[in-house]
Amino acid sequence: MEITLTSKKQAWLHAFRLRTLPLALSSIFLGSILAAGDGTLRWEVLLLASLTTVLLQVLSNLANDYGDSVHGADHADRQGPVRAVQSGVISPAEMKQAMILCGVLSLICGVWLLYVAFEDLIVFLGFLALGLLAIFAAINYTTGKNPYGYMGLGDLSVFLFFGLSGVLGTYFLHSGTFNPWILLPACSLGFFSMAVLNINNIRDIESDRVAGKKSIPVRIGRVAAVRYNWLLIIGGNLSMAVFLLSGKSLGGFTFLLVLPLMWVVGRGVHRAESAVNTDPYLKKMALSTLLWVIAFGIGHLFF
Repeated sequence: MEITLTSKKQAWLHAFRLRTLPLALSSIFLGSILAAGDGTLRWEVLLLASLTTVLLQVLSNLANDYGDSVHGADHADRQGPVRAVQSGVISPAEMKQAMILCGVLSLICGVWLLYVAFEDLIVFLGFLALGLLAIFAAINYTTGKNPYGYMGLGDLSVFLFFGLSGVLGTYFLHSGTFNPWILLPACSLGFFSMAVLNINNIRDIESDRVAGKKSIPVRIGRVAAVRYNWLLIIGGNLSMAVFLLSGKSLGGFTFLLVLPLMWVVGRGVHRAESAVNTDPYLKKMALSTLLWVIAFGIGHLFF
């Protein structure tokens, strides 16, 4: 059912895209759970990392709303959720101001997080550079003269930032150490994050093709993109299974309890015949990822 934005408040809530936040928090929670399993969890790091990640995700969502409207991906014939700038309720200038505000807040929160986490200046500066890169990536996904999202690089970006950087970085913020085995669960989150983006791009495949946005589904076609989606879901679960079978924590196999939900998502995307029918599975995949992390955490920490 199409939603018409009739007020500023409603338009801003749509622009924030709150349904994407569970996915953003999943990497922070997974890195923190792994740190807790090793006895290095720091609650102040968890809270500040979560807040910083939420601000970065909202910034990315605002930039995506603005960029797709400017570049034509959010045109009048586009199917799927209405966008704030596209609707005319929020002007491009207002959206840019909100992006600046969110960017400044995420930077302040990120610096606070690093100040709490590190005493070593070199490590502090290294993570600060990574944080600035994350802000740059959030803004330039669909904005600027050469947005990398329009070149089909979005999948690589979410794998790096939601998977490797999100999980490994969070673990390091807690423990101050790097554990190479954490790469496996980090890859799991990377694959699931790619699946969420892939579902989004399958939904928007027609409008993206018209706008010249060369997402993976546009490049390989819908049928292959659906198969790709299955591979991402399966790959994320296999990566965690390998991690656990290495002797880290057999109790963590509680993540398998969420596998039926992910199967429902994969089957739903496979059977969906329109953008409207595909859209609900975007939220379901994001929520399934968060539930997957929680299920793993319960088994990993208590069994």
